[in-house]
Amino acid sequence: MMYLLLFVEFFKIGLFSIGGGLATFPFLQDLAQRYDWMTAHDLLDMIAISESTPGPIGINTATFVGYQCGGILGGIIATLGIISPSIIIIVLVAHYYMKFSEQTIVRSTLDGIRPAVVGLIGAAGFEVAKVSLLNINKFLQSNNFFELFNFKSILLFIIMLYLIFKYKKHPILYIIASGIIGIILKY
Repeated sequence: MMYLLLFVEFFKIGLFSIGGGLATFPFLQDLAQRYDWMTAHDLLDMIAISESTPGPIGINTATFVGYQCGGILGGIIATLGIISPSIIIIVLVAHYYMKFSEQTIVRSTLDGIRPAVVGLIGAAGFEVAKVSLLNINKFLQSNNFFELFNFKSILLFIIMLYLIFKYKKHPILYIIASGIIGIILKY
């Protein structure tokens, strides 16, 4: 039963997370709240690892969660669940796209999907920033305004943002540098 549940849940994520990558985050966050497969902190760790390793966030997370829940077979089933909708949709789109690509309804549909994808990615970015840069639980316990902010993370964020815009190097360099800083500062 666990394998079927893994497949179905990740199939739904794969089906509705148009835009891939961070667009899967709201769905993964919902999954973390509904099942005890991962915590919110685990999810952030998975995103950090997924962003610094080859492969999409959703697939890496599905594989990890599936493995945690059902071993190697669970990892395979969850991964198949999240990629199946894409394979099905791409086969259907490829078959019909050339025939209908210039029709107004097809153009309008694609134009309507774009803002939704931007919204999903923006929501994911906001959630990651909220958890990474703020200490909401500490603040609620202490009622001390300064406990709300994770100053080390905010400083690292500002420095990396500055370096990214100033030097425009490959993103992997910034990811590696941030990982090294995290090890040194023992985040």
